[in-house]
Amino acid sequence: MARGGRGRRLGFALGLLLALVLAPRILRAKPTVRKERVVRPDSELGERPPEDNQSFQYDHEAFLGKEDSKTFDQLTPDESKERLGKIVDRIDNDGDGFVTTEELKTWIKRVQKRYIFDNVAKVWKDYDRDKDDKISWEEYKQATYGYYLGNPAEFHDSSDHHTFKKMLPRDERRFKAADLDGDLTATREEFTAFLHPEEFEHMKEIVVLETLEDIDKNGDGFVDQDEYIADMFSHEENGPEPDWVLSEREQFNEFRDLNKDGKLDKDEIRHWILPQDYDHAQAEARHLVYESDKNKDEKLTKEEILENWNMFVGSQATNYGEDLTKNHDEL
Repeated sequence: MARGGRGRRLGFALGLLLALVLAPRILRAKPTVRKERVVRPDSELGERPPEDNQSFQYDHEAFLGKEDSKTFDQLTPDESKERLGKIVDRIDNDGDGFVTTEELKTWIKRVQKRYIFDNVAKVWKDYDRDKDDKISWEEYKQATYGYYLGNPAEFHDSSDHHTFKKMLPRDERRFKAADLDGDLTATREEFTAFLHPEEFEHMKEIVVLETLEDIDKNGDGFVDQDEYIADMFSHEENGPEPDWVLSEREQFNEFRDLNKDGKLDKDEIRHWILPQDYDHAQAEARHLVYESDKNKDEKLTKEEILENWNMFVGSQATNYGEDLTKNHDEL
């Protein structure tokens, strides 16, 4: 699940800065805007945000992946359409000239899986210090917390001391949960489970537990309504709550608090953040087909997709009237 970056004290030594950059989970700050907690069993997608007719960023990231969506943001409309046409040919698995909801869902799942494994590949060399194609707990600990462990006096009176003191045992607990054979050394598959626990069935309890620990500020082992709201929204100068916050309070009472005791236990948190009856990739595929299917035959031609190209790939160049493109690798 994604976490916003916490402000870091200026003047840190280079080693600490590197450790923070390389850490797989950025430390959270209280957000001032709505935040989603729901995680997906097999994708990088979150809950769909309220529809914005001027922005299709959610669709772009679902269809292309986060990195490629940034690349497309720099293309002109004509270049975006040209590349989109090539992608459509790859999505049409049976080559019948139509893209079905099932083919779109398969593509979205593939894109999001690629994001996860590419992310692991990018950081692998930073942790695999002895180049044995495995990452031990000691290697990870030294890469991430080495500066803190070697210079405890520097952090003694700072908030970072409490942050690192909390995160180190938490990371160790997660690492051991991902380490299925218990040898304190992670294979690529195990390290992927460590960095992206929401993708692995045997890591689901860790996801639930960490969510509970993040939100449960009074330490009673439950999440009450105020804690639930505080995780998504922080009041600024005691101003009025936005309408969506009031709606979330209703959601808490009606749909989150299943046993109506005024708080969420682990089972209720699991039901909330790991819904078993909702496939985000399927929902996004259906959404894209519905919005682009002009003749309502429940499948898309390349022409229908290209006509609605902005929903699939978009382009900032349409907003700025600039050709920002140089040379980009093909997808």
